[in-house]
Amino acid sequence: MAWDNFKRITFRKKKDTPGGLWIKCDGCGAMAYKKRVEEKLHVCPECNYHFPISSKNRIRFLLDAGSFEELFTDMAPCDPLEFKGNKPYVERLLKAQKQTGLKDAAIVGRARIKGREMAFGVTDSRFLMGSMGSVLGEKISRLAEYALAENLPLIIVSGSGGGARMDEGMISLVQMAQTSAAIGRLRNAGGLFISVLTNPTMGGAAASFASLGDVMLAEPKSLIGFAGPRVYQSTVRGGQLPDGFQRSEYLLEHGFVDMIVSRIEMRDVLFRVMGYCCNGSPYARITARTRELQREHASL
Repeated sequence: MAWDNFKRITFRKKKDTPGGLWIKCDGCGAMAYKKRVEEKLHVCPECNYHFPISSKNRIRFLLDAGSFEELFTDMAPCDPLEFKGNKPYVERLLKAQKQTGLKDAAIVGRARIKGREMAFGVTDSRFLMGSMGSVLGEKISRLAEYALAENLPLIIVSGSGGGARMDEGMISLVQMAQTSAAIGRLRNAGGLFISVLTNPTMGGAAASFASLGDVMLAEPKSLIGFAGPRVYQSTVRGGQLPDGFQRSEYLLEHGFVDMIVSRIEMRDVLFRVMGYCCNGSPYARITARTRELQREHASL
C-alpha cells in the first residue's frame, strides 16, 4: 500500500469505542460483563459479591411494579446548628441531593410483594452514607406508626453506614431512641417487623431500629455493627479480631441474624416470611400470646 493511500484511511477514534461493558468486582477482583451483573441484580456471577445499589433499585427489585406509594414526601433536612465543619452542612446536603435525586437518605411508603401489602422503608448509603439525621429518624418512626395504624407488616431495608449525623447534634442522636420506641410500640401491639440488613449497616441505625426486627435477614458478606473493625482494632490495642468479624456470616453463626439471603432470592423469602407470620400460623399465635403476657407482666 502506498504511503499516500495509507494516510487517507480514517481510523475510529478511541472515544467512539463502546465503554462500560465490563466492571471490576470488589469481592474477587475479576472483570465481569456488566450486563450479566445487572441481570443478576448487581451480583457478581463469579463470587456472589453484592454490589451496592440505590434505593430506587431496591424498590424495583423487591416490590410489585407500580405498587410503591411514597409517604411523607415533603420532609427535608434543615441546618439547625448552622454547622460548618470541613464543609458547611448545607453544602453537603445540596451536593448529596443533587447526586442522588433524594431529599434525604430514607424513602418510606406503602407497597406490595406478590400482592401482599406492607409498610416499606429503605435507607440509601449514597446520601451521606445513609447517616441518621432528623428526617431519616422521623420517617422510620412515622412508618412504624403507619404500619401499626393500618395493621400492616413492616419491612425496612437498611443501608446506613454513616452513624448519627453529627451536623445536627443532639437532634440526630435522639433518633435512635425515637425509632426504637416506635418499633417497640409496633411490637407490643403484636405487629411484625422484618429487618433486612445490607452492606453497610452501621452506627446509629445498627444500634437502633435495624437491630430490632422480629425476623432478621441479611445479604451475604454485609458489614453490620456499631463501630467499624478499625475502631475495634484500636480499642483492643492490637488484639486479633475473629475472621469475618461483623460480617453477615459471623453474625448468623452467633445468633444475631436469622437468615442470610441472596439478593435474587430476597423477594421470595420476604413473601414467605410475611405469609408464615401473618396468616394465623402457630408462630404468629405464639408470638401474639407471648406479647400479651409481657404486657400483663409489665402492668403488675
